[in-house]
Amino acid sequence: MFKKYNPNPKGQYVGDCVIRAISKVLEKDWHHIYLDICIQGYIECDMPSANHVWDSYLQKKGFKRMIIPNTCPDCYTVSDFCEDNPEGEYILATGSHVVAVIDGDYYDSWDSGKEVPIYYFAKGDTNGLE
Repeated sequence: MFKKYNPNPKGQYVGDCVIRAISKVLEKDWHHIYLDICIQGYIECDMPSANHVWDSYLQKKGFKRMIIPNTCPDCYTVSDFCEDNPEGEYILATGSHVVAVIDGDYYDSWDSGKEVPIYYFAKGDTNGLE
């Protein structure tokens, strides 16, 4: 189920989806996560929006990166993932967007339920779609 969530202090909803999703799952404010990701980018000498930068950040926080099985690459949606994973905390990545999933609900500034995830990060136990 979709839950509206936008911790951006100015209410913006474009370009910071990684920060918003991580903020929700880690229960930290937007500024805290933004600075953490910028520091990670500085360490890696790349922009904070680079996938490998926030990937490294999440792995340091104990997340495991998992690939979504390729059984239906164009029809398996964020909503489907939520139905298949009613428990746990995840960060889903599509080709151009990132969304937080907690206990079967997805948190985003807009209803991204029809987006097609490619991979995800699982917090703690990885009993999801392995």
